[in-house]
Amino acid sequence: MDKYKEIYEVDISKVVFDVYSVKSGHLQFRNDSKGVLTLKKTLGESSLVVMEATGYDHYRLTQYLHQQDMLVSVFNPLSVKRFIQMKLVKVKTDNSDAKAICEYGEMNEVP
Repeated sequence: MDKYKEIYEVDISKVVFDVYSVKSGHLQFRNDSKGVLTLKKTLGESSLVVMEATGYDHYRLTQYLHQQDMLVSVFNPLSVKRFIQMKLVKVKTDNSDAKAICEYGEMNEVP
C-alpha cells in the first residue's frame, strides 16, 4: 500500500466516529456536518479512508468523501471480523478494532 501516504480507518456510529491512522493515532469526531468537515481537514492528499459497512451510518460520510475526490473503501464486516480473529486478539475495544481495520487496509488490496 505504498501508493497511499496514509490510511485512515473510520469506525462510525450514530453519535461519533473514531478515526485511526498509524501517524495520527486515535481521533474522535462527532457524527455531524461539523465533525465531517473537521475530518476532511485532517486528511491529507493521497490518503485512503477505509471503513466497515455499518448499515446506514457509513453512507453519508462515504458519499461526502467520495464527492470530495477522496479515496474511500468500504469493507465487508465479516472479512474484517475474520482478520481480527486470525490475529488472536483477546481485547475488543473501538480503539483496538480501529487499529486492526487499519492494518487490514494496509495488508490487503482494497477495492
